[in-house]
Amino acid sequence: MFIIGITGGSGAGKTFVLQAFEASGVLTIDCDAVYHELLESSAELKSDIGATFEGTLRDGVIDRESLGSIVFADPVALNSLNAITHRHIGPEIDRRLAEWEAQGGKVAAIDAIALIESGRAKICDIVIGITAPRNVRIKRIMARDTITRAQAEMRINAQKPDSFYEENCDYILEGTYTNPDELKEKCEEFLI
Repeated sequence: MFIIGITGGSGAGKTFVLQAFEASGVLTIDCDAVYHELLESSAELKSDIGATFEGTLRDGVIDRESLGSIVFADPVALNSLNAITHRHIGPEIDRRLAEWEAQGGKVAAIDAIALIESGRAKICDIVIGITAPRNVRIKRIMARDTITRAQAEMRINAQKPDSFYEENCDYILEGTYTNPDELKEKCEEFLI
């Protein structure tokens, strides 16, 4: 099976690229969505987060706003959260890939903000870094998550710069496409 890795900072346009691959019949795995699913269903994940970040687990539910205010202000805390989530998300990615391959699936795409740092890039045949101008990212994050500009900037500042993706990815796509057909056509070039 051919596996495409998609990575880049928050608000860069990874989801838009993932949707373009999905429109081409590729299995798509959005690791952020997997994380949120597991936050609902995995008592073990919630327990691990609650034990590490005191006060974020209340009545069996992770207070995501409280957790975000901790991890986006402290790189060590963000690394700790990433280590916890990678331990839980990895097996779920493997399960989905194996199921797809067993069904005859030939191509899959994995979208993960920390694809490289988690070691997941090693299972990918190619890794595409998605970048976008800082101002575009800020506006997208504010609109998507209904947060303030300062909160959006804090998230971006806690993440890798574009140069990290330029140095560590096989390809770079500028995440500023506004025409879905044009982006789908660009993504299909990676499938040939």
